[in-house]
Amino acid sequence: MTTNFDAIVIGAGQAGPALAGRLDAQGLKTALIERHLMGGTCVNTGCIPTKTLVASARVAHLARRAAEFGVTIGGRIDVDMRQVKARKDRIVAQSNDGVTDWIEGMDNVTLIRGHARFDGPHSVTVGADRLTAERIFINVGARARVPDFPGLADIDYLTNSGMMEIDAMPDHLLIVGGSYIGLEFAQMYRRFGARVTVIEQNDRLIAREDDDVSDAVREFLVDEGVTVRLKAECLGFERGPQGVRMNIDCDEDSTPIDGSHVLLAVGRTPNTDDLGLDRAGIAVDDRGYIEVDDRLRTGVDGVWALGEVNGRGAFTHTSYNDYEIIAADLFDDAARRVSDRIPCYGLFIDPPLGRVGIGERDARASGRRILIATRDMTEVGRAREFGETRGLMKVLVDADSKRILGAAVLGLSGDEVVHGLLDMMYANQPYTVVSQAVHIHPTVSELLPTLLQSLRPLDDAGNNT
Repeated sequence: MTTNFDAIVIGAGQAGPALAGRLDAQGLKTALIERHLMGGTCVNTGCIPTKTLVASARVAHLARRAAEFGVTIGGRIDVDMRQVKARKDRIVAQSNDGVTDWIEGMDNVTLIRGHARFDGPHSVTVGADRLTAERIFINVGARARVPDFPGLADIDYLTNSGMMEIDAMPDHLLIVGGSYIGLEFAQMYRRFGARVTVIEQNDRLIAREDDDVSDAVREFLVDEGVTVRLKAECLGFERGPQGVRMNIDCDEDSTPIDGSHVLLAVGRTPNTDDLGLDRAGIAVDDRGYIEVDDRLRTGVDGVWALGEVNGRGAFTHTSYNDYEIIAADLFDDAARRVSDRIPCYGLFIDPPLGRVGIGERDARASGRRILIATRDMTEVGRAREFGETRGLMKVLVDADSKRILGAAVLGLSGDEVVHGLLDMMYANQPYTVVSQAVHIHPTVSELLPTLLQSLRPLDDAGNNT
């Protein structure tokens, strides 16, 4: 059976439901196709559940530190992983149900459960049904990458999705990958009470960050009892006495590691391998991401790709912005483009990292005259009051235009504080707007004017002069 629609949205991740809502408001007959969980990665196996777990882990951590604040808690601090998971499941269900109810309440949108495959430029099949539309929007996301490590097929392993089902304490969690996902799990499970080892092939954690930020994050985790193994090569697995044995060739230590659980956190793979894109003439790059232009159009007229699947951003906020770009282009006669977007993201360890714009490496490569300023979180009164003085603030400025090029705030509320600088970048205002502003005391943000008042040229060694 063939059914004709005005629009088809494939995937109910962060961008899909919002786009369906806009199509609905325009009175367009729309099919929204979802093969699995409503809300995509963010709602079900990403942002919402992981940050819920981070919150539980932080409570356990603070309870153990209670005496520092003059608070006495009798007895040992225990973590009930069944209750931790149950709380996480309740919060996820609220979001999942909310997305489902929203879509099912739309007048012009039909929710179709199943796997969509293209059989032409403007038609897809879902089971025995065929759907056609002049406008098709692909929002199928990505999944955890599983490398072809020797012996991996012979052991049980977890990805970020599988970690959502854990309701017992791992004895020793081995995390392969020292980047954003891996480090969030490393800290939370160490705070829950598990032994944790992070194995990273690069010479430092979160290698895309500047050295000082990377070094500080490693120090945080090591201080809390996380073991970090860097420059790990020739990774291999086999069954071991605790469950799994990991063999590595590492500059620091090549002793095999025995663990009870293995988490793979080594990147993402786009969900494009079973979409029939070749039958529609939709091109992908060498990693499988759908190729799009600055307006998120594929090479096929009337077909767009939104969210992680287009390789133009791997975050919930960039996915939602993709929806905004397309909606503005189609319905608002507004020229919004992907290239207008300023890179920004967070690392949600505790304390968190907020990052905007470019780092030192890219600033230096730009050929601009660069000003830099850094301040330790020990200078922030609010941080001292809360006993959270770890971390630093850092900002990079174009010396000629006085525009902020990038910033990192690693510390208490860093993921929130950094937005004050991000907004100045979007407004295309000079840093002096912030440096001359009066901020509320006592807050973390009140250090931003002081930070910007201490700008100095970035010398050839990358240090303040």
